[in-house]
Amino acid sequence: MSVPRSTASTTAHRGRPRSAGAAASSTPAASAASAHSRARARRAAPPEQPAGQVVILSGLSGAGKSQASKLFEDLGYVCIDNLPTDLLDAFISLREESPERYRDTALVLDIRGGDPAPAIARAKAVLEKHGAEPTVIFLEASDAVIVSRFAETRHRHPLSSQSGVQASIAEERTRLSATRELADHVVETSGLSIGQLKERLFNLVPIRPESEALQIEIVTFGFKFGLPLEADLVFDVRFLNNPYWVPDLKPLSGLHASVREYVLGQPRARRFLELVGEMLELTLPAFRAEGKSRLVVALGCTGGYHRSIALAEELARRLKDREGTEVSVFHRELER
Repeated sequence: MSVPRSTASTTAHRGRPRSAGAAASSTPAASAASAHSRARARRAAPPEQPAGQVVILSGLSGAGKSQASKLFEDLGYVCIDNLPTDLLDAFISLREESPERYRDTALVLDIRGGDPAPAIARAKAVLEKHGAEPTVIFLEASDAVIVSRFAETRHRHPLSSQSGVQASIAEERTRLSATRELADHVVETSGLSIGQLKERLFNLVPIRPESEALQIEIVTFGFKFGLPLEADLVFDVRFLNNPYWVPDLKPLSGLHASVREYVLGQPRARRFLELVGEMLELTLPAFRAEGKSRLVVALGCTGGYHRSIALAEELARRLKDREGTEVSVFHRELER
């Protein structure tokens, strides 16, 4: 259920009356204009407020609050899970003192800390008074889905009793009814994948364009030093002729123009880049649809110094203008 938010107002303060001498020394029109300017200058300027967003996540245990928190964390939010309600006021003060650090924040307030409704109501009132408009999102799911999730994770329900999980879920629904009424949005997560949950949540809060971009990290490496463990996609480029065996090119890295020309001048290299580009055109939208916010593409050659670097730089150049993505390159073996 949506609840109306309070509207912050500003009050203009009038300037002090001018002295008689000052009034006599100016024309009535100039006096009026001057008084109007001073009155505008003396208006109470709104206090500086921390920019960004505050999202308050609540809802049933097993409804997906942890996953939702991770999704906001991927956007650069500072996420605080299971914040004790007694520390809520301290957090609000901290956010005012460090607005850049806590620009975007997601708080998880749920039954683990007791009834979260009073804390959420107080947080909304205080934040709105300071110019912020927190978004309260309540997550829920069907009893059958929640029971299944607890069975899969083997976690205890926070209200677990000898009556079983289903009885605990029923009790939690009752105790969180007031919190649900305070929510700006109620999200039913029963049939949602991670990607669908991400889409649903990010449609509810303002998202900066740069936060929505898929981060593509291109990493180069040498097979003799091992695979990069963080890689999502790994390409072996040792099929290309190796500049290492050209005496003038051996001491130079793939960042050097002559090495780049040697590597990219090979027809197989150009065709390889075309095929990788086509594959990414096919898969990037699907990765995003599945909720992926970061993709690590690794290119490896023998030492990670010539072929992989030259190809990675060219691949990054081809991808950098692609809408909805941000591309970075890291050459792991360059300083080895």
